[in-house]
Amino acid sequence: MSEKGGRRDTRIVQAGRRKQWTQGIVSPPVWRASTILFDNVAALEAATPDDGILYYGRQGTPTQWALADALTELEPGAAGTRLFGSGVAGIAVALMAVLNPGDELLMVDSAYAPTRIFCNDVLARMGVKTIYYDPLIGDGIAGLIGERTRAIFVESPGSLTFEVQDVPAICRVAKSRGVATLLDNTWATPLLFPAIQAGIDLTILSCTKYVVGHADAMLGSVTANADYWPQLLKASRAFGQQAAPDDAFLGARGLRTLGVRLRQHEASGLRVARWLKDQPQVARVLHPALPDCPGHEIWARDFLGASGLFSFELKGGSAADRAALIDGLDHFGIGYSWGGFESLALPVDPQRLRRIPRWQGEGPMIRLHIGLEDPDDLIEDLALGLAGYPGP
Repeated sequence: MSEKGGRRDTRIVQAGRRKQWTQGIVSPPVWRASTILFDNVAALEAATPDDGILYYGRQGTPTQWALADALTELEPGAAGTRLFGSGVAGIAVALMAVLNPGDELLMVDSAYAPTRIFCNDVLARMGVKTIYYDPLIGDGIAGLIGERTRAIFVESPGSLTFEVQDVPAICRVAKSRGVATLLDNTWATPLLFPAIQAGIDLTILSCTKYVVGHADAMLGSVTANADYWPQLLKASRAFGQQAAPDDAFLGARGLRTLGVRLRQHEASGLRVARWLKDQPQVARVLHPALPDCPGHEIWARDFLGASGLFSFELKGGSAADRAALIDGLDHFGIGYSWGGFESLALPVDPQRLRRIPRWQGEGPMIRLHIGLEDPDDLIEDLALGLAGYPGP
């Protein structure tokens, strides 16, 4: 079925459903395996750990291959996808696939905090220097590329602060200098931003979020173009990385409704974000689809839509006031991650991380994930919380 092509929503439904994976069942079933039995010694000795050939459980089964196939098909220009136990695991292996001791990495300063931790702790210990850069640098990144620069890491929109980067411009510079580009594309997924088509070499998803979509599995993926696929494959096997088949099954099941869910996340998220902009207690709303969000014009040029994750800053008040506001919400859960059907509110403090440039906020910040509840209920909930907020 997956070889028929079709438009985006059709591909979401049909991708990764080869008959050898499904054996006639609509959804590829869960294949759990460690040992694979061979008919004889000759068959064992002739076997290779290629994807699509049963060899050993760590190399995958049709359950993992089906989801990897689907994610590759949804990324125009991709050569292959590897699955991981989490998005952070995917980020780590992707970086290790392109970096060696003595190399330099250019890392966007708005990156996800665990990405920074991996750079500052693990990469530093192995002799890789990380240089952080302004997310709005665009083609000015050329001025930071040195003789030892081997990779540029992009996250667009940025974590917590949601700046949209000029990915095509960065990729053009990188390709002209022989530098690999990696993107954390979790916010948009390939449905809203086809990363490899834009010039990215390795695109990473925390599938825990929108791909799984139900807050019930940890999962990551890295999809590579033909130039970097061999390196990614080699590194992921060397690190023994493979997603569990049950989690891969949940990811494949969630993927089928990704397009429908993202449209609802976008519509409800924008409705809440626009309402927040008009509230007297709110200093600013950081949502890429709003005209005053940094990089909005790039979002309008390059993206096919928005998801449901954004932040807003309050006017004055303290961290305790912010905590009281969040604690009093009825329809928002309090917890890490996002991308499920449930709405979430989380206190965030980008000033603790940001250096280039340093973050200058007007007041406490809250990150919202707008789920699939009725947006009127969410707005009423936020209105009650803001009504009791002390402000400046």
